[in-house]
Amino acid sequence: MATLPVFRWHLAPDGYATRRQLRARGLLPGGQGVAAQLERPRRRRGPLVAYLYRIDCAKPVRPMTPARWAALAKANAARRRCPACRCDAGYVIPTSLGTCTPCAYPDPHGSEGSP
Repeated sequence: MATLPVFRWHLAPDGYATRRQLRARGLLPGGQGVAAQLERPRRRRGPLVAYLYRIDCAKPVRPMTPARWAALAKANAARRRCPACRCDAGYVIPTSLGTCTPCAYPDPHGSEGSP
């Protein structure tokens, strides 16, 4: 089994990029394995490691089709709908509450407010 080349932080040669750097260029690793790694030493702990991929082997990100945009819009709309009152909350409902804010914290004084 071959070992990966290890570079110091900020000293990787041209032609390598992390996943985030590839994504910023509109690319994905495309099935290739990790080509190298960066290591940043830390005191009292193990080094921080970042995996690098070859840019020349990366593939372009597939463009969004109208069907994928529609599916994404439907999923986001489902995250905004309250399961208790079935209305659109206007924001993504927090998973910690599970319902919209008015359903999670009903007004004890009714709709008139405080006396």
